[in-house]
Amino acid sequence: MVSNSDIPGLDQPLNYESESTCLFPNLLNNDKGHAHLEYSPYEELPPTIELPLTTLREFTMLHIMNGVTDKPNWNIKIFDDEIRAKWKAKALAAPGKDVMESMAEWCMEELKYKASRFDKTEGGAIKVYNGDVMKSDTAVSQTIMEELQAAVSPLEDVPEWEKDWHPRSDEKVLNLVHPSLFPVVYGRTRALGKGKGFATLENCIARCGEGNVLEKQKAPDKRYSADFQWLPCEVDISEGNGQARITSYINNLHPKKHKDLYHIIDKIITASIPLWNKTLAPLAHLWYHKNLTTIKCDRGSCDMQSRFPSCCVWVCWLGEVRTLGGPQRLEGEEERYSQSYWNRRERWIEATRKVVLPEPNVFRPLQEPPPFDLREEFGIWGLQVIVKLANIELTPEKPEYAGGMWHVEGQMNERICATVLYYYSSSNITPSSLAFRQHTGDGHRKICVPSADTGCHDWLPAVFGCTQNGPTFQNVGSVDTREGRLLTFPNVLQHQVQPFELVDRTKPGHRKILALFLVDPNIKIISSANVPCQRKDWWREEIAHGGVFDKLLPRELRDLIFQGVEEFPIGVEEAKEIRLKLMEERKAFVLDKANDFEVFSL
Repeated sequence: MVSNSDIPGLDQPLNYESESTCLFPNLLNNDKGHAHLEYSPYEELPPTIELPLTTLREFTMLHIMNGVTDKPNWNIKIFDDEIRAKWKAKALAAPGKDVMESMAEWCMEELKYKASRFDKTEGGAIKVYNGDVMKSDTAVSQTIMEELQAAVSPLEDVPEWEKDWHPRSDEKVLNLVHPSLFPVVYGRTRALGKGKGFATLENCIARCGEGNVLEKQKAPDKRYSADFQWLPCEVDISEGNGQARITSYINNLHPKKHKDLYHIIDKIITASIPLWNKTLAPLAHLWYHKNLTTIKCDRGSCDMQSRFPSCCVWVCWLGEVRTLGGPQRLEGEEERYSQSYWNRRERWIEATRKVVLPEPNVFRPLQEPPPFDLREEFGIWGLQVIVKLANIELTPEKPEYAGGMWHVEGQMNERICATVLYYYSSSNITPSSLAFRQHTGDGHRKICVPSADTGCHDWLPAVFGCTQNGPTFQNVGSVDTREGRLLTFPNVLQHQVQPFELVDRTKPGHRKILALFLVDPNIKIISSANVPCQRKDWWREEIAHGGVFDKLLPRELRDLIFQGVEEFPIGVEEAKEIRLKLMEERKAFVLDKANDFEVFSL
């Protein structure tokens, strides 16, 4: 259901949320951080999403299982005793890895459990990491992948001067469809208000220039932009056949010239919904959200969604080493106040203490959230999706890609809750991956650690990979971004593209990506249904070849008229200047956001 009322930035403040609105948690939404289904305003909730402080050994186990599930037919082979024994032995022998017998055994048992529940009808989705990163190599068929490759080629086969190389990418990143070009510009963009109908795939260019200029507002806080918003398209998911259908134009993708590409993106959105469901399920249920954000422990027990239920017990024990033996007081040293004695004892403790690392118990399935279905919850309401198509192009002259920055997608203007990345073509490049890290802030975590009172934290790096007063992020791991793979992940995780290079440096190579950013469906933002086409080149072409105008005026006079049009619609060169301003703003926001989560402290 498309709307043009009660929309932030259109007829409401930028930070507008109705009383009934309850957004999915994300790393940007510091003041909410809760989901919509089982929300109670009377329950205390954390100010931002925090995933559990996770042991390094658990991350190692997740890496092992991620590697196994990358293998062809892993879900069948895991039940072969000989193959499973081989995989277990390989895990135990992995160089530089801290893998115990109990860890490898748990991994094999958990993989058997996953395989018994593996369902190709739901896109073959596999949970990779905590935070619900999902991967699938079968969600999108080979046929659809080839159709996408063919449909994108007209965007690539353009003269050099028309190619949109991403600024500051050293002509390695080629933008085919990018949301930062012709975004919503507050104080400039025109939008259709209440009673003015909506821009459709058929009339969005003809209605160019209609509507009122969006009021420029002051940003409520640094999470919001006072200047820009990416523009999503509307997606209908109410059809009985389960197919998604784009109903308003994708920003910067001509709805008439590229109608076939629209239909293919429809199919990929359809294929993505089962994975989005699994990614969002933990965030859609309050009880599970609480389990993700709280670790409770005492000396005898530990209530924790973890493969290591006893890890906090070991941490508690570490503080007790101070009472065990060691140097005694010398004659003449006062019983309570001898600094030399305590200094000598501290050195002994540091030299002799050994951190006892946790090990998993016998395998037991981890608790899972109730099923969640976007169609059931939002079928009538519909989805809003921001679309991006980009190629990373390497050449013999430029054979290496250095990777990207750690970031989450968008600002609060876009209210992105989850992302799809579909890698639909790779050629002549080394294996590449996407890395993730999680925020594990301590504000709402309760850990029983006597050592915290005495200032002893040297077990933190060994157990959790953290340091006292160090960054509050933990590196989770990475996922291979091979051709044909579709990934989904929530906006509670930061991600970073890892470096890669040409295999054969005498030939070019590439990696091609379709990105789909899901706007939180609990709220509507300004979309392309509200904003008719802003592109002067599309408008000019429509008018110039629209009939009477084309027939009555010579080309020279038409050109003079078009050149005289100022302010709106917006020309490509000006749009590129606007994009640079947007990029500068978002770069500053990403760096500032990183500083928000700098200090970890028990």
